[in-house]
Amino acid sequence: MTKSDRGTAVNRRSLLAAGALISAVEVSTAPAASAASSRYVRGMAVLRRVSGDRGAEVIESLSDVAPDLGRYVVEFAYGDVYARPGLDLRQRQLVTIGALAAQGDTAPQLRFHIDAALQVGLSPVEVVEALIHIVPFMGFPRALNAVNVARDVFADRGITFKPPAQTDGRDRYERGVQKLVEVDGQHGLDVVESLRDIAPDLGRYVVEFAFGDVYHRPWLTAPQRQLVTIGALTAFGDTAPQLRVHLGAALRVGLSRDQVVEALIHVVPYAGFPRVLNAVTVARDVFEELPG
Repeated sequence: MTKSDRGTAVNRRSLLAAGALISAVEVSTAPAASAASSRYVRGMAVLRRVSGDRGAEVIESLSDVAPDLGRYVVEFAYGDVYARPGLDLRQRQLVTIGALAAQGDTAPQLRFHIDAALQVGLSPVEVVEALIHIVPFMGFPRALNAVNVARDVFADRGITFKPPAQTDGRDRYERGVQKLVEVDGQHGLDVVESLRDIAPDLGRYVVEFAFGDVYHRPWLTAPQRQLVTIGALTAFGDTAPQLRVHLGAALRVGLSRDQVVEALIHVVPYAGFPRVLNAVTVARDVFEELPG
């Protein structure tokens, strides 16, 4: 193998590692013109809207090892899922950011989708806010790693902005209770009360930190926050009780049942069918328990 060949191989491996759900131009791995499916054509059109011209080399890099994988990304992730009408592209990127950040080992894909989020119109503040929002659900390490990815994307794009900081001086528990009732209703208070006999401080932290600090931040709307939450809890898996609460909260703050189901379906390309099937079972139970 020549030095040039080795360089090409290394570049191909790096592109594969980038793993981004690819970009936007037909390349040699596209189906032949006579065999191109409507799903592929539709997927490439959506992909252009999401990613501009980025990522064509990733598709090309699959041609010698898994050309069908590139086709599946275009046809299924974009031609089937992203093309569905239930959520707009900004909403879909919030779900995606939540799902990828929650999994913790998806930095290349998160990089691609933070860039895509900016491409479809989310602001840098909204992107960072979505990453801060996952802390109560997934912990600080995943959020810190994701924010570092966002910093790199902003630098690549030449984006500078003044990040906002919370200045509300009210008592954290007071504002947390207010936000908890707004999002979860009486059920949220019941959960906190249920901890009083075993871990009262845990209940207080839920109120003060999760809702008084994080949920109270004004830089995402309540429906946007629930889209991030749904993406994160579904992708993480093993969170049925929490997902039940937050699917109900999503309906409470204004998302429709169709939008909730759409957010769950959107997670499939990022976390797979089993987690989404489990989440849909939770959603069915929530819908049956709530009026309307």
